[in-house]
Amino acid sequence: MQFQVKENRVTDLKVAYLGGGSRGWAWGFMKDLAMDGQMEGTVVLYDINRQAAEANKIIGNKISAHPDAKARWSYRVADSLEEALTGADFVVISILPGTFQEMRSDVHEPEQFGIYQSVGDTVGPGGLIRAMRTLPIFAEFARGIAAYCPQAWVINYTNPMTVCVRTLYQVFPKIKAFGCCHEVFGVQETMAAMLNDLRGIQGVRREEIRTNVLGINHFTWIDKASYKGLDLMPIWKEFCEKYAEEGFIENPSENWMNSHFESCQRVKIDLTKRYGIIAAAGDRHLAEFMPPWYLKTPETVKYWKFSLTSVDWREKDLQERLERSRRLVSGGEVIELSPSGEEGHLLMKALLGLGDMVSNVNIPNRGQMPDLPADVVVETNALFRRDEISPVCAGHLPGNVLALIERHVCNQENTVKAALSCDKELAFTTFMNDPQVNLTIDEGRELFERMLHNTEKYLPDSWKC
Repeated sequence: MQFQVKENRVTDLKVAYLGGGSRGWAWGFMKDLAMDGQMEGTVVLYDINRQAAEANKIIGNKISAHPDAKARWSYRVADSLEEALTGADFVVISILPGTFQEMRSDVHEPEQFGIYQSVGDTVGPGGLIRAMRTLPIFAEFARGIAAYCPQAWVINYTNPMTVCVRTLYQVFPKIKAFGCCHEVFGVQETMAAMLNDLRGIQGVRREEIRTNVLGINHFTWIDKASYKGLDLMPIWKEFCEKYAEEGFIENPSENWMNSHFESCQRVKIDLTKRYGIIAAAGDRHLAEFMPPWYLKTPETVKYWKFSLTSVDWREKDLQERLERSRRLVSGGEVIELSPSGEEGHLLMKALLGLGDMVSNVNIPNRGQMPDLPADVVVETNALFRRDEISPVCAGHLPGNVLALIERHVCNQENTVKAALSCDKELAFTTFMNDPQVNLTIDEGRELFERMLHNTEKYLPDSWKC
């Protein structure tokens, strides 16, 4: 890492942003960088959609020039992966391989066989097929990082998170990579609302909620939680008893029936009542790891008060974000600085030596979860400090929860192997081993072949032999 440090401030950083044409998430990241006065440098945007990256270059430079900005970042577009990565101190990965046509197949093709997915980006049929077209790209990224910036810290935001990070380490074992996910943040925010609701304690910030996180991405669990020395586990169980039937919504205006991303927390409440610890992700993600209970039919989903996210809605949402991008580029919309709620820039600061920090993170298992195999990617807390991530020992999961996770860990390992070797039969057996795929062999084969065909143009040539 090559940069200048002066008066607790780091300058001359280079950040390579792979997927730099992102509409929406990128703008939040740009604002976070601008609002933090301890770092500045250059962000190099690389995207197969050059036009989208060029638009974000304009937006990023406008954000940096905002009168309230505390740091000046320069944004430019790279013509190649080599140009983007060479000399980078940090690499941010946020990509979406394929188009909505492929996503439509991932999410909706299984519905013809009675399989319903609330997200379709992590596990289940959609998660596996998405991985088949995503992981070869991550292998290319890993090789590029090894060649052009081997000492860079790599921050991944792309799903399926676990297998993406696992692929980076599989291809380049010495890589310094980790995956960030905000699902645990949502549970901490619910706990803050819980303290107001049950104890009248107001103004609690989620960062003040201390939790022990253990599990895998989107299927994380919390077995210890506190606020200023107050044990939150008994209060959470009280909360679960109160809201088990009706569910809980902090803001009544954000009704789950009017939003594809909101829920009434009934799934995580139910899982707490069944297993005794807190399921620490959004209901839409948790449900896909426990499908018969919460995803059997659309009526089942409605009963548990969350939503199936349709690709039609995603397409409409993208059109709205494209229109907003045009307004931001043209000046038709005034840029306002506001924090994104993500922690990426804070973790960058910690790795630069500008203050230690603890956060939940997806990294290989080095003993922080002793019940799971070494090197598989797990999500636990870790200490971030100058050029180092030290995982916090999370301890042991209850045996009944561990049994649920182990099946998915095995599947994720086989998903990586199948994607990197283009092993169709291993991919199929892994596909069939997912709890969502409750089909006969013949039905499963038909669905698998359909979905694979629908994403064929984004697969490596070896699949087509």
